[in-house]
Amino acid sequence: MYLRHTTRNKDGKTHVYWQLVRSVRHGRKVRQETVAHLGELDSEGRARAALLARKISGEALESAQGRLFEANAPHEAAAVRLDAVRLERSRSFGAVWLGWVLWHSLKLDELLAGLLPRGRETVSWADVIAILVIGRLCEPSSELHVAERWYRTTALEDLFGIASERLYEERLYRTLDRLLAHKQAIEAHLVKRFGELFDLDYDLLLYDVTSTYFEGVADPEIAKRGYSRDHRPDCVQVNIALVVTREGMPLGYEIFPGNTTDVTTVEEIVSGMEARFGKANRVWVMDRGMVRAENLAWLNQTGRRYVIGTPKAQLRRFAKEIADTTDWRHIREDVEVKICRSPEGQETFLLCRSAARVEQERAMHARFAQRIEERLRALAGRIERSKKPLDRGVIERQIGRFLQRNSRAAGGLLDHSHRR
Repeated sequence: MYLRHTTRNKDGKTHVYWQLVRSVRHGRKVRQETVAHLGELDSEGRARAALLARKISGEALESAQGRLFEANAPHEAAAVRLDAVRLERSRSFGAVWLGWVLWHSLKLDELLAGLLPRGRETVSWADVIAILVIGRLCEPSSELHVAERWYRTTALEDLFGIASERLYEERLYRTLDRLLAHKQAIEAHLVKRFGELFDLDYDLLLYDVTSTYFEGVADPEIAKRGYSRDHRPDCVQVNIALVVTREGMPLGYEIFPGNTTDVTTVEEIVSGMEARFGKANRVWVMDRGMVRAENLAWLNQTGRRYVIGTPKAQLRRFAKEIADTTDWRHIREDVEVKICRSPEGQETFLLCRSAARVEQERAMHARFAQRIEERLRALAGRIERSKKPLDRGVIERQIGRFLQRNSRAAGGLLDHSHRR
């Protein structure tokens, strides 16, 4: 049983008439029958009619669709001058509300209240940290932007009860220094809480290193020049080592000087994580940047299990196994794997091949080879058109530069040129 309305124009005015209607089955057909004509109803009358319909049909009030903020109760109508309506002090709510709920679900408010008890400060450090974290979740930006604009445009001022004037940039800049001293306690708390909320296990851990660079003045003890993943060798940087679960949930991190190579961090990270969270029966997953004889020897001698990507040069050792069409297993639509023992018998190798990857490599090789040939033809044309001999050293350096930019195809193209 439900309400239905019809619209009629009478004497130049539009009138809306309401009926109480029910659905009745006649054989295979369902027809609507009018139970009562209710006439013109305001919002209060419609709410009462809907309540009457639920009582007649026996529908419990709890079964009605719930509202987000308020029940379907009668409302008083008020006349509004639309030309005088304006929007003031708008605030974004949904995203920061979600961040606020997640913060409390992780019980970080309780943890930080214990680690950083309130002192003489007007705004507690725990609340400032929460605001910074929610800001990183909703709109990653600088502390200055949070203080000058972002915070005052959100509903966090109402959720935390902290006036925007009390959240200034100097306070935000000092917050992370306070937090750093409790890094290990926070990591241990999150590991425990993640396990409770998401039933995570830590039997397989993924470890990798990235970097971030600085422009301007930085701590010379740790900010140093090194291999730049951001292609900014002119700037100092730091390396960030991160350990995550198979689901991508963080377990811990460490900061290394910017000139630290990836392979030198393995023993420190593995030992450090095991000292904090126990050794257990884990498998460490790392990329080929961590491969070094000393690392593999240490992992084997200490009985740790690992999966590490190997350099492509290792494929030559398994040319026979790759050519053999037997024992390959499909694990995905276009991916096959084969398990092989190393020639020395000390390690197990997992060979993988992908038809899609082969096509991609071929397309990339063809594109790079085409670029090299186009540049060589252009260079040859310039040499032929030149009225005086060109400097041999300059020409060789130009060839070297565009071969380096297209190194994937340079080797094969030069070998083919040499054979011709």
